Amino acid sequence: QVQLVESGGGSVQAGGSLRLSCAASGRSVSVYSMGWFRQVPGKEREFVSGVAWTGSSTDYADSVKGRFTISRDNAKNAVYLQMNSLTPEDTAVYYCAADTNPWRARISASPNQYSYWGQGTQVTVSS
Repeated sequence: QVQLVESGGGSVQAGGSLRLSCAASGRSVSVYSMGWFRQVPGKEREFVSGVAWTGSSTDYADSVKGRFTISRDNAKNAVYLQMNSLTPEDTAVYYCAADTNPWRARISASPNQYSYWGQGTQVTVSS
């Protein structure tokens, strides 16, 4: 079983930056693709970014391309999301997730492909 704990959320003004961390425990996530999702009340959870288990491939939602950077440190069993040039539209609860199956070659943008989720961390961007 994998447990995921996000941290690093908070309140920031537009144009600012935050770095989210996701610490995994219970099992190594080094063979799992990892994703970041976000959700606002009344809306579906949406894909933000993902990194393949190899670390060599990443994917981003169009809305965050060029502003967010995902990375992983398998030695620390952790995944990170560096968020720059934040806008009020980035306000949401951000969730870290681990893919259901190990060694999956393709990063999935569907929440259904992820079985392990953290509790979420709130990011609030004010204008």
